[in-house]
Amino acid sequence: MKKIKHYDYIVIGAGSAGAIVASRLSEDPNCTVLLVEYGGSDRSIFIRMPSALGIPMNSTKYNWGFKSAPEPYLNNRRMNCPRGKVLGGTSSINGMVYVRGHAHDYDEWESRGAVGWNYQSCLPYFKKLENHQCVNSEYTGRDGPVAISGGNNMSNPLYRAFIEAGVDAGYRETEDYNGYRQEGFGQKFMNVDQGIRASTSHAYLKGAKKRSNLTLLKHALVKKIHFSEKIATGVQCEIAGTTHEFTARREVILCAGAIGSPHLLQVSGVGSGAVLQAAGIKVVHELPGVGENLQDHLEFNFQYRCKQPLSLNNKLGLFNKALIGAQWLLFKTGLGRTNHFESCAFIRSKAGVKWPDIQYHFLPGAITYDGGVAFKGHGFQVHVGHNKPTSRGHVRAISADIKQHPEILFNYLATEHDRQGFRDCVHLTREIMAQPAMDAYRGDVIQPLADAQTDEQIDAFIRESVDSAYHPAGTCKIGVDAMAVVDSDLRVRGLKNLRVIDSSVFPTVPNGNLNAPTMMLAERGADLIKGTTAPSTSAAVYIDEQWQTRQRECVTVQ
Repeated sequence: MKKIKHYDYIVIGAGSAGAIVASRLSEDPNCTVLLVEYGGSDRSIFIRMPSALGIPMNSTKYNWGFKSAPEPYLNNRRMNCPRGKVLGGTSSINGMVYVRGHAHDYDEWESRGAVGWNYQSCLPYFKKLENHQCVNSEYTGRDGPVAISGGNNMSNPLYRAFIEAGVDAGYRETEDYNGYRQEGFGQKFMNVDQGIRASTSHAYLKGAKKRSNLTLLKHALVKKIHFSEKIATGVQCEIAGTTHEFTARREVILCAGAIGSPHLLQVSGVGSGAVLQAAGIKVVHELPGVGENLQDHLEFNFQYRCKQPLSLNNKLGLFNKALIGAQWLLFKTGLGRTNHFESCAFIRSKAGVKWPDIQYHFLPGAITYDGGVAFKGHGFQVHVGHNKPTSRGHVRAISADIKQHPEILFNYLATEHDRQGFRDCVHLTREIMAQPAMDAYRGDVIQPLADAQTDEQIDAFIRESVDSAYHPAGTCKIGVDAMAVVDSDLRVRGLKNLRVIDSSVFPTVPNGNLNAPTMMLAERGADLIKGTTAPSTSAAVYIDEQWQTRQRECVTVQ
């Protein structure tokens, strides 16, 4: 049995981007919007409670469960690629870290053909979405729907010690890495609203879904986008085993993410002819860049024993977890209200690098994402990653059936540039963690051991230990070259009434977590659909005047 309904706009995916696009479009009472999401409700306590972030991330109920093909430069390991399958999408299962990336990351986009996506044009949309509760400056927004807070504001002294260690090593402290100056050490901010995860579902859909012109479909799998000639006309969905057809009078807007968007395009017949034919899919529109240009961030942990009983390691037992949960349930206070990443840093890997390409998250515990530990006693760790990779991979459909996951290959560390970036991470982090500010806390190193010294030894450690930071991007990039998938208005090239609005359109991956730039892109994308854009700004950005000859500001030559 088929059911047909008509809407002005159909938005596919209620995640970090789709929830925003649907909310903003439905502000116009004269249009109708259908928002389609394969997942279900985000009302779980494990989604809403920030410190429980490892549970939804590792749950098949909320996570699509993508895995990469064997990665040739990582000992053929298959890497997890969690993507949200729930209202709010990945913003409902991620680490809630709020990082815009560096201003020059967006100027880089424009230099690669994404006209109008420079920093000064993007900044008004970052500010539009923000309700910043820690910083008030010309760089921050205070009236937006997305709460940005500081967790417990670094009440654990280990956070401050990490910042001071960076200063000891010759770096500056920065008040706001999302503002004038990214480079340096400082407090980290998170999307947490009065102790509750501030996903895009929480921030946008909670109010928008009450509108009569917005229809939200949960547990609805989009199997195909329909076309008439080169015009997108609607979608085919499966709901509880029944096929439903929905038509779009104006546009279909694809917000399924860096894995889901290219995959759905391919299954619908849009992509490389060779890829589609190999998967048994009829070509509707040849567009060779669909699914190519895949990028991601990698990271690994420096772990140390802690000489003082300050870490989170003694909070992992059932009794302590119950106390934390009870305090959060009753008052939304305590350790339950934070993601525990409350200090951070952004530095340059070497002289000659113009803006930061290394990112740090500090955690006052030596703990894996699933809450496990490798030893008894107290510990802490710092996550570090080289964030401007040159390696590129792909997402490719292997079947006409959308339920069959695509082939995902990141090609992590395929280039010498990327391998050297992680060697730099090891050397620079060892120096930072050896500073006097850490002396009162730093015990024996857990990993990487001091005997990993040569390039070969460090490379071997990285291949075995590095993990995805879960920031896939780039598979439907904005641009003007032959491999570009969307134009600067996010319209799919060569087709009408079809746009892609999510991290898949990023030409290059920014130096930071991807939820903030994805939300910014959605805010600006919604305006582009409406035919308007906010005026650009003229905000100064810090760059070390001697970046060509020094790696950090307080040391002349490295």
